[in-house]
Amino acid sequence: QVQLEESGGGLVQAGGSLRLSCAASRRTAINNGMGWFRQAPGKEREFVATIAWNGGNPSVANSVEGRFTITVDRAIGAVYLQMHWLQPADTGIYYCEVDRSAVGSMSQSSYRYWGRGIQVTVNS
Repeated sequence: QVQLEESGGGLVQAGGSLRLSCAASRRTAINNGMGWFRQAPGKEREFVATIAWNGGNPSVANSVEGRFTITVDRAIGAVYLQMHWLQPADTGIYYCEVDRSAVGSMSQSSYRYWGRGIQVTVNS
């Protein structure tokens, strides 16, 4: 069982930046791909970004391309999401997730563990 805890969310004005962090329990190394998903009120959870266990093959959703960057610190089981030029459409609860595979995935069904989520609110 892996427990994840997200941090770094909050309220920001449109055009602002936030950096989300996610730490695995016990700060142990992981060998799995990791990802970020988000869920806006009344909508389904959607893919935001994913990365392989070794930091390779980072991929982000088209809606955040050029604004969001995902990185990983495998040694401590942490993953980060740097968000720039935030827009009101980015508002939602952001979840950090651990993939069943080593490469990460854009599909929610591929993930095995996730945190409780953290709120990001972007005001216009």
